[in-house]
Amino acid sequence: MRKDVFKYHVPALFDESLQALNIHPSGIFVDATFGGGGHARGILESIGEKGRLYGFDQDADATANLINDNRFTFIHSNFRFLSNFMRYYGIREVDGIIADLGVSSHHFDDETRGFSFRFESALDMRMNNRAGKTAADVLNTYTEERLADVLYVYGELKNARRMAAAIVREREMKRITMVSDLLQTLEPFTRREKEKKFLAQVFQALRIEVNQELEALQELLVQSLKLLKQGGRLVVITYHSLEDRLVKNFMKTGRFDGRVEQDFYGNILSPMRMLGKPVLPSDEEIDVNPRARSAKLRVGEKG
Repeated sequence: MRKDVFKYHVPALFDESLQALNIHPSGIFVDATFGGGGHARGILESIGEKGRLYGFDQDADATANLINDNRFTFIHSNFRFLSNFMRYYGIREVDGIIADLGVSSHHFDDETRGFSFRFESALDMRMNNRAGKTAADVLNTYTEERLADVLYVYGELKNARRMAAAIVREREMKRITMVSDLLQTLEPFTRREKEKKFLAQVFQALRIEVNQELEALQELLVQSLKLLKQGGRLVVITYHSLEDRLVKNFMKTGRFDGRVEQDFYGNILSPMRMLGKPVLPSDEEIDVNPRARSAKLRVGEKG
């Protein structure tokens, strides 16, 4: 595939994920995270005239990457509404679903969206900038306890309570609206040698809360299981442990808590079978695309 189609986002584990889908020419597939259209174009190159692909993305920016192909249907919506839209289009079951989770290169590099601490901008962080609360709303309206929970659970930050208290003190003097406001508030907690990692955790926590990412992921997984054909594949690329734990547990046990149910003979009872070990990017891929370093690919097959 031409490199210019990856300007919006460079997909991690691109070849591995398409191979894992087990694409056949007449199959029906869903790209739950259309973004720059990289995976979608790869799927369209592999299916025939009778094959179909449905692509989801809630971000209006993704519409600039639409593919003019009568086998492709774009759905401008969050993937948590997968079942509703498939029913709308008369699709009762599909052969494969792929989801490349997290934030695209486009979002990190867009100076206006507030996803990155590298740029001065309003603290927005909404994937769907047409609706919902912003990161600034979270910082300025959540109670101290709720803020601490967001930072601790979604950012895995040990000093979350002290950070939440500092944010509340700051907002009592002035509203926290810009990236620089937040960086200044968190300066006492920022160790120079670990600054990037620390700030990445903070921004991750806020982004997950703003977009309700883990709730949406759980809804996607449950709906995917119902929609997949027998033997259909679910291919998911995660970028942090919170996502990966949900995907791993669901593929292994059909449950998010990972509790294993067994039959009389000790066989695991699960509606899905996890295929192989998680696939990680090679050193060569990380050299070319450093943002792929935390990617982890898991594949499940409906039993």
